Amino acid sequence: MGRADYDLYQRIFFQSPQEIRNGVNAVLLQMDPQTDFSPLNQAVDDCIRLFKGQYPGYRACRTLYHDISHTLSVYLAACRLIHGAHLTGRTMAAEMRIFTLINALFHDAGLIQTADDTEGTGAKYSTGHEVRSIRFTKLYLSANKIFLERLGDSAHIIGSTIVRLPTGEIAYRDEDTRLAGYILGTADLLAQMADRLYLEKLLYLYREFKEAGLSEFHSELDLLKKTEAFYREVSKQRLREELGDVRIWMKEHFAHQMGVRKDFYEESIEKNIVYLRKILLKHEHEYRQMLRRAGIVDNLKNGPE
Repeated sequence: MGRADYDLYQRIFFQSPQEIRNGVNAVLLQMDPQTDFSPLNQAVDDCIRLFKGQYPGYRACRTLYHDISHTLSVYLAACRLIHGAHLTGRTMAAEMRIFTLINALFHDAGLIQTADDTEGTGAKYSTGHEVRSIRFTKLYLSANKIFLERLGDSAHIIGSTIVRLPTGEIAYRDEDTRLAGYILGTADLLAQMADRLYLEKLLYLYREFKEAGLSEFHSELDLLKKTEAFYREVSKQRLREELGDVRIWMKEHFAHQMGVRKDFYEESIEKNIVYLRKILLKHEHEYRQMLRRAGIVDNLKNGPE
């Protein structure tokens, strides 16, 4: 990635929590200048506290792939999709927008360990962690009376992030809840695969899968080899058929915000896949040497697994 590409990436995929908070709030203001940010800003603060281990009753996040960076990138992507939908006339009520985004903030809360859970990391809850996330989110939202009527909808919205769960099996209460679920499920897939560090972070993801006892991948390299097929055959199919193809609203968002009708998420994902293909074709045996960004490989004290 050249300097110009990197600068563009930094402008689109904000890096700091404050940049993401400001970016989301600015977009919400465009949709409704009267937006009440108090519940959302509080949720952002509480989400950060949760991942840092400052939230009562919980330890700091110990999963390196599903970290605060992932959560906030999903939060940002969800807001952009909501905005893109709004521009096409498919808008949500202000309270539903806030409700959807709070669910985005806590969609992986189930991977955070409680204070008395000191064994391993939250990765051991990978299978079914969504149920724990839903439980946390419903309890969190119950403290605010404006969301009481929709507490049960969190199960369907967060449940939409379960990759192997057909959305036809989810009993969405109404079309707004379905839209919220499609948006969160889409944001979850796009945000992680568009990450500039996605390929490096797959080494973290392999360790999460290993701790969870998932046997689908036999090694880091095996996960890397199966990643393009996951994108082409699972992720893209789910985005298009199970999640209503709402990803097309990214183009509407960026056309409005940047004057360019492009889906920068899809472009970034394709760049990751092209580079992955190059690694596997020419550098399979030294793949770690080709994944040097952010010192992630150096953080893995042991060798390839």
